[in-house]
Amino acid sequence: MYATTLTRDPFATYRQIDAVGRTTTDGPGLVQLLYKELVAALRAAAWASDNRQYATKSDRVTRATAILFALEAGLDFERGGAVSETLARLYAGARRTIVDASVGQDGSIFRTTADTLDEIAQAWRTASAA
Repeated sequence: MYATTLTRDPFATYRQIDAVGRTTTDGPGLVQLLYKELVAALRAAAWASDNRQYATKSDRVTRATAILFALEAGLDFERGGAVSETLARLYAGARRTIVDASVGQDGSIFRTTADTLDEIAQAWRTASAA
């Protein structure tokens, strides 16, 4: 993964390595970081969409979609049961919404999705602090 990115954008590779270095080895720390990056990517996609910055929008949509796949891949369906199933449906729905919105120019869809996911991120932060 890093080698492919390095040939395209060394600064992006540094940011990826930096993000990995900032995570803790525990699951909640990684999940919180992924949500933070996801919400930031969606808000950047909204700005890019509103300002006709199509390359930036595409990059941020790709990042948000990849993060949603990573969050879904990290679900423990055996221990999480119905919560994991609900989150999987939420992530899949968010991906569909984001991909559908990526062909348009309405940044509000990205903002609304970011706001919804930020509420879930807040719940993760609260649960982790307890």
